Amino acid sequence: MTPDGRTLAFAVWGDPDGFPVLALHGTPGCRLERWPHEELYRSIGECLVTHDRAGYGRSDRRHGRRVADEAEDVQAIADHLGFERFGVTGGSGGGPHALACAALMPDRVVRAACVVGVAPLGSPGLEQAEWLAGQDPENVKEFGWAMAGEDVLSPELERELEKIVARVAVDPSTILDSFELSETDRAELARPEQMQIIRESFTEQAATGVAGWVDDDLAFVKPWGFAVDQISVPVLVRYGATDVLVPPAHGEWLAANVPGCVVKLDDEAGHLGSDPEREIVEIFHWLRDGVRPPGSR
Repeated sequence: MTPDGRTLAFAVWGDPDGFPVLALHGTPGCRLERWPHEELYRSIGECLVTHDRAGYGRSDRRHGRRVADEAEDVQAIADHLGFERFGVTGGSGGGPHALACAALMPDRVVRAACVVGVAPLGSPGLEQAEWLAGQDPENVKEFGWAMAGEDVLSPELERELEKIVARVAVDPSTILDSFELSETDRAELARPEQMQIIRESFTEQAATGVAGWVDDDLAFVKPWGFAVDQISVPVLVRYGATDVLVPPAHGEWLAANVPGCVVKLDDEAGHLGSDPEREIVEIFHWLRDGVRPPGSR
């Protein structure tokens, strides 16, 4: 329960006595987005905590939320679990929310990672043309709905979710079939583990609607509620060269504007990386120990 009375749903994976990492899911997503081989987390000593961002899954909606507001919910979960200090990582739509935690909880967050994360729209971020450049037309269409407002966005996403759930029921690897993805992203979607994650998470999302997805999209196209130059804790910014969901310009902007960040450009990868288990281990060693991934700068 949050201080304002909302329910937050979370899950704990891996080693319950390990170093705590709060992982923030993408857009859309839910608490079931984790690597399904839980022994990986146990083997490296990671206590992974995932949660449904407000409005997703079993978490109550926080209508009108900003990106910054996620930090309060992460703090509530950390307090509930007794974590004084912890790492935070976020992928895709979770990336800006991880940056919010880094900016607004410097006394609690040891280190953070922003993986294929979105950059701010408008000053001091990327102007609209730059922000949309390189995105797949399906993404551009979705953000057009968001810029038109909730009354346009919500029914469109309801229709999108219905179509996605129907595809996923037949073949989870087709979840992004309407997108012109890189070969590496197509290969990642075909992994049995990825298909399991997609099947489980979209079954959960279908049961509870699009409120969280709507609120994420609206939050991305308005001021975030904090500035990235407020960040004082160490941050890893990781992005893929062939990403058409969050193009490299976003990662480049974050790399240039998150103070003192470590930057890892995956030359061949798109939005989904290329070696999930290696990347999980690298990010964990960054969050716990400050070890930079090979090839970072």
